[in-house]
Amino acid sequence: VRLVESGGGLVQAAGSLRLSCTASGMITSVFNSDDWAWYRQAPVQQRELVATIPLLGSPVYIDAVKSRFTISRDNSRKRVYLEMNNLQPEDTAVYYCNQVTNQLDWGQGIQVTVSS
Repeated sequence: VRLVESGGGLVQAAGSLRLSCTASGMITSVFNSDDWAWYRQAPVQQRELVATIPLLGSPVYIDAVKSRFTISRDNSRKRVYLEMNNLQPEDTAVYYCNQVTNQLDWGQGIQVTVSS
C-alpha cells in the first residue's frame, strides 16, 4: 500500500487549496475499516494531527484549523480530502494522510506554502 498525497502548492494568505490522498493498492474493505486523518509537519517542528474523519461520526479538528479546514473521505475511491480555506502563513507545512489506528508507512507528503 502506498499513500499518495497531492494538491498542494504556493498560495497567498486567505487563499484556498484542496488536498487529496489516495491509498494506492489498498483493498477497499481495509480502507473502510479505519479512521483516517491528515497530519502536517512544519520546518523544525514535530508532525501534528490536523483533522480526523472517523468511519462513523463527525470529523474532529485541532483548534487552529476549525472553521477553515474540512476533511472528507470517498470510501469507494479510497481517498481522503482536506479542503483548506483562509490559509495563513502558519499553515505552511508538509501535509500527510494516514490511518489513525493501523498506521501505514508514511507517504512523501505534499508541500503547502502560504505567503503573507
